[in-house]
Amino acid sequence: MNLESTVTLNNGVEMPWVGLGVFLTNPGPEVEESVTAALSMGYRHIDTAAYYRNEVGVGKAIRLSGIAREELFVTTKVWNTDQGYERTLRAFGESRKALGIGYIDLYLVHWPVSGQYRETYRALEKLYRDGEVRAIGVSNFLVHHLDDLARHSEVTPAVNQVEFHPFLLQPELLAYCREHRIQFEAWSPMTRGRRLDDSTIVEIAEKHGKSAAQVLLRWDLQHEVVTIPKSIHADRIRENSRIFDFELDADDMKRLDGLDEGSRIGPDPDTF
Repeated sequence: MNLESTVTLNNGVEMPWVGLGVFLTNPGPEVEESVTAALSMGYRHIDTAAYYRNEVGVGKAIRLSGIAREELFVTTKVWNTDQGYERTLRAFGESRKALGIGYIDLYLVHWPVSGQYRETYRALEKLYRDGEVRAIGVSNFLVHHLDDLARHSEVTPAVNQVEFHPFLLQPELLAYCREHRIQFEAWSPMTRGRRLDDSTIVEIAEKHGKSAAQVLLRWDLQHEVVTIPKSIHADRIRENSRIFDFELDADDMKRLDGLDEGSRIGPDPDTF
């Protein structure tokens, strides 16, 4: 397994297990340099969103990389104020233009906006059927959102991208997605750096001669969860990629799972 290793989504599309997230990465040179560094190190999966306002820079770095488009996997998302059927179709066109890379591999509903997400997802289904995107999915959807969506849609989401780390395990949601072949994907896999000094994580990291961040990313992989760590520093981007040369044992996994306290870094999908 390495940076180019992939999981097969429920529609047959291959998605790399590890990618670069660009949330809170500034548009312009900062995001361009981050994406350029990641691609040069072997990353082939980049995750952005309209809300991040850095799609232009992501697309520029991809185009200048010289890497064949079909070797890359690019995700973007429709923002809350653009939800609804027609608005979503327009928003998709704007994101595609901003990225300037042709097709988009994965298009997500960023948050389950009440009264809107069904129609938003219906627009995604149209984009998928029309071949504009290779896969569609959701982000920040809980079990009841997914159940509701299933009753009002025809295409099962390929991915559910949610906050996921040892302090927010969400076992019922993880089990639901596995049962319905919806690939789980972690945002804020490293708790935005806020819990990396936890004694259990530090002890396990020292045991393996790895950083706390690497332990959390490896924990994702061993839970069969796609992970998209964010960094703007080349050394950290490289460090985050070096998680394929060690393995957490059963005791490590049990101890990390035991940190679960239902603690969120970001908003609650029911109250955001």
